[in-house]
Amino acid sequence: MSTGVIILLIVVAVALVAAVVARSVVARGAGGGRGLKRRFGPEYDRAVARHDGDTKAAEHELEERVKRHGSLREQPLESSARERYLVRWTAVQEQFVDSPRDAVVEADRLIAEVAGARGFPDGSRHDEQLDALSVHHAHHVHGYRRVHRAAHAPTAGSGAGQAASGTEELREALVEARALFQDLTAPARGDEKALARGKSAPQEKTGKAEEAPAATRTDTDTDSSRGRTHAPWALNRRHVKGS
Repeated sequence: MSTGVIILLIVVAVALVAAVVARSVVARGAGGGRGLKRRFGPEYDRAVARHDGDTKAAEHELEERVKRHGSLREQPLESSARERYLVRWTAVQEQFVDSPRDAVVEADRLIAEVAGARGFPDGSRHDEQLDALSVHHAHHVHGYRRVHRAAHAPTAGSGAGQAASGTEELREALVEARALFQDLTAPARGDEKALARGKSAPQEKTGKAEEAPAATRTDTDTDSSRGRTHAPWALNRRHVKGS
């Protein structure tokens, strides 16, 4: 093959690569932002606001999150671990009546622990854990961000008005964070089917049916088959001390 033919083939190959790259850039500019907005929802808007309206910078940040954490596969929870987490969350909600700040601190610790158990970066790397959660639970991660910020904020002053305002902020943060906790503790679809089969199966002849732990039998019962926790009267602002 002559040198001229080789050069011609190289030029053609470079031109084809350039065309593919250009088309990719155009497609990314036309649909990449929309794709990120669909994926991240409110997190997209927060990223844009954090970058003072610079959508390119915000999208670059979100794309980097997807590159780092998009391949993460969430680990299932053992049913016994799920029950323990649900009981602990119920205790957090009840604790809020007498000690809102301590309840929020415990909620922050509990969500970090559950996220770590599901395969996300552990709580000692909070920023990285938050980024990973935002990729997979974008619509609910902000509540965790609020709880973490409230848990690590300086203690509010002693003024009555200031204390009431702080308590309301803590209540709202905890209520919003509950959605992420529910997502993280919800059983997988396969687990839900197994639970349904278990409920319909006949009881073994043990003399009596197995009873649920007494700790779960409160006015704030948890629906463990769905990973849901009901907000107790403790989170009603009229009953919270200091509000």
